[in-house]
Amino acid sequence: MQEISPEKLSEQLRNDGGKPLVLDIRHREEFEEWHIPGSINVDVYDELTDNPEQAKRSLSDLSREEEIVTVCAAGVVSETATQVLKELDYDAVTLTDGMNGWSRVHRHAKVPANLEGALIQVARPGKGCLSHVLISDGEAVVFDPSHYLDEYDAILDEHDADLIGVFDTHAHADHVSGAAELADRHGVPYYLHPKDALAIDATPIVDGQTVTVGSLDIVVIHTPGHSEGSVSFDIDGAALITGDTLFHESVGRVELGVEAGIEDSDVEQNAATLYESLQRLLNRPDDTVVLPAHDPDSPEPPVTATLAEIKVRNTDLGRDRDEFVKELASDIPDHPPNFERVKRTNVGQESVPTDELAELELGPNNCAAE
Repeated sequence: MQEISPEKLSEQLRNDGGKPLVLDIRHREEFEEWHIPGSINVDVYDELTDNPEQAKRSLSDLSREEEIVTVCAAGVVSETATQVLKELDYDAVTLTDGMNGWSRVHRHAKVPANLEGALIQVARPGKGCLSHVLISDGEAVVFDPSHYLDEYDAILDEHDADLIGVFDTHAHADHVSGAAELADRHGVPYYLHPKDALAIDATPIVDGQTVTVGSLDIVVIHTPGHSEGSVSFDIDGAALITGDTLFHESVGRVELGVEAGIEDSDVEQNAATLYESLQRLLNRPDDTVVLPAHDPDSPEPPVTATLAEIKVRNTDLGRDRDEFVKELASDIPDHPPNFERVKRTNVGQESVPTDELAELELGPNNCAAE
C-alpha cells in the first residue's frame, strides 16, 4: 500500500504549489473536533469498515486534479479508503499512522526578538503546542519540550550548542512532557516549580530566581492559576515565555488540576489567582515578545505577538477582576483528551509506557479558556 509520511505531507502543505487534497474519512464529530487544516471530510468510516463497496458512491465525486491523501485516526481504515479510490482510478496515498502520525510533526523557526543569541520556536501543528530553545554563547536551554526529543537535539547540533538546562512552565494537561527525559539524556537540571513537581525529581525554581544562559538572564515569574506551579520566564527583558498562563487571544483554564484530583484549591480561587498573575505580566514593556506554550490552530512558526498587540486582541484582559473570575469559573469548554492521566504523568504520579504515549495525548490540546 502506497503511503506518505506525516513529515512529507507537512512539507507539501507548506509549499505554495502542488498541494494534495487531504481526505479525512473519520466520523464527522471526530473531524470537527480535530483535523489537519485544509482537509475535507467524507464520513465513510463505517462503510469502509463494514463493506468498502458501499463507500464508492460517496467518494466518486472527489476532484481528480490533485493527489489524494487519506486520513483516519491511526492509518488503518484510511488504507482501505486508498484502495477504494485507486479502484476508482484516483491517485491516492495513505497518511502513515493517520492523525497519530500528524501529531508527531514538528516545525521550527527563529523568533524575531532583540536578544544577544537565538530563540528558536518549535511548533507541533498536530497538537497546537509551542516550545522554545534559547541559545547564547554556545549554551542552550529548552522550554516545554515534547517527548519527541530528537527534534531538540537536532536544533542543538545545528547551532553547535551545549544544553545546560530544561524548563517546564507547568505540568501540562494536553501532552506528555519530554523535559525530564531530555535533561536526563544530557545530564543537566530539569527545572519545575515545586507546586507542580508533586512526585517527580526536579530542580526547584522560585519567583524572582535568575538563571543565566550565555550572556542572557532568565528571570522566573511565578504565575499560578492555570496550575499551582505555573511560571513564566522573562528573557533579558525582551521576550516573555508564558506557558499556559497567557495566550495571544485567551488565557489558561483554571479547573484542570482540580478535576484531575491533584489540586486542593477550587475553580473560583484559581481564577482569582490567575487574574493576579496576569497583572504581573501586563506591567512589562509593550514591545515585549510574548511566547505562549500553545496556539489553537495549526501553528506555523514563529507564532509571536507583542504585549501591546495582545492587550488589544485578548478580550479576557479587558475584564475586571469579578467579571474575569465569573467567566473563567462558569464557562468550561471540552477537556483535553485523557487530561487526568496526562497531568498525573507530568507531576510524576503515573508512569506511561513509551509505546502508549502517542495514543494517550492524541487529540486537540483545549488548554485555553474560551
